[in-house]
Amino acid sequence: MRTSITHPKATATATATTTTTTTTTTRAAAALAAGCVGLLLVLTGCDSSSAADPAPSATADADAKNGDSAPVPTIPVPRGEGSRVPYDFNGDGHPDLVINDLVQAPEDPHGDDAGTGIVYGTEDSPLDPAVRRLLNARANAAKSGDTLPAAFDAEAACDLDRDGFTDLIVSTDPPYNGVGAPPVPLQILFGSPEGLTGKAVNVRIPAQGRFGKEWPEHPVCGDFDGDGSTDLPVTASDGRISFLRGPFARTGTPAGATLLPDGAPYLYAPEPKADTDGDGYDDLVATARSRTPGKAAEGTLLLGSADGPAHPGGAYTFPPEKLPEAPLRTKNTKATEATEATTRTTLLSHGDFDGDKKADTVVRTTYRGGREDLVALYAAGNTDDPVLTFSTALFLP
Repeated sequence: MRTSITHPKATATATATTTTTTTTTTRAAAALAAGCVGLLLVLTGCDSSSAADPAPSATADADAKNGDSAPVPTIPVPRGEGSRVPYDFNGDGHPDLVINDLVQAPEDPHGDDAGTGIVYGTEDSPLDPAVRRLLNARANAAKSGDTLPAAFDAEAACDLDRDGFTDLIVSTDPPYNGVGAPPVPLQILFGSPEGLTGKAVNVRIPAQGRFGKEWPEHPVCGDFDGDGSTDLPVTASDGRISFLRGPFARTGTPAGATLLPDGAPYLYAPEPKADTDGDGYDDLVATARSRTPGKAAEGTLLLGSADGPAHPGGAYTFPPEKLPEAPLRTKNTKATEATEATTRTTLLSHGDFDGDKKADTVVRTTYRGGREDLVALYAAGNTDDPVLTFSTALFLP
């Protein structure tokens, strides 16, 4: 029902599935000796020689298959004090990565949604697969009455309560009997010094900001009214927009809510800058069809103002982007041909993961009919050699 993820300045949606493969590199000898935890570029088992060997490159060990190695043990999320860095859930000054639609266990390819994965950035690594957490409805969703939702999909991320910790907006599937307006499916999981933990709260849309019987969906983060707080527009019926003004309370209640015209079934942030005309107000794009990050799409620009994104700004086009594929490896020509015939690469994020003030690129390549995957982080200006690669199979229990 809901399958988008979205960075306010750098969005991320992932589609994937089943078993997986993984490559990583050794972060440091001390980390391996202490338990083989840390940044890896090729996921290998721990042995007495691992700590002494130099870290292999992303293309080393050509005979290794994706996924024939031991999982990376998790280590604690570094405690932060708050920051203004986008997608920094634990407030340590390093952006983190959100991944939907994680691969599932080989023995249960059609089971329940595995959840949403968070890979944290750290002082020692742009992203560290060992510093990861799994979010799901059972552990993190708010109930609708006495019922937990089955779905728990990341949609957007921003600091809604202005505490210096990025919050995650997720979409759920609360029960609905068809009478009256459907419940709001959006929830907020607030960030903290320990990252994303605990239970989410339901987004509360006041009556004056709600219209019709369509599900409120497609939240987009941004300061659309220029007051310094992050707002959250979502879709309403009849092409209208529920404009929820920030800051949000910890109850999920916005500071205010109004209805705006000229919306559409889907809402997105312009790329690469949310403020397209430099007037100090973030802008919004409304489209008639869902779009895939990195693919071309057309919509209508809605210009921000003191009233929110209420002024049509003409046609808007998302240009296509050539994405690097994660470097999959297979052992023989037949396997390579089969893999190449079924690969699909999607953009997860554009963000400054290494702190050089330039946008890096994170992609996810699924293969073998979408049953396996590989995530790759490329530094800005270099789409030939990834900084690291890993598989979402890391999140399997």
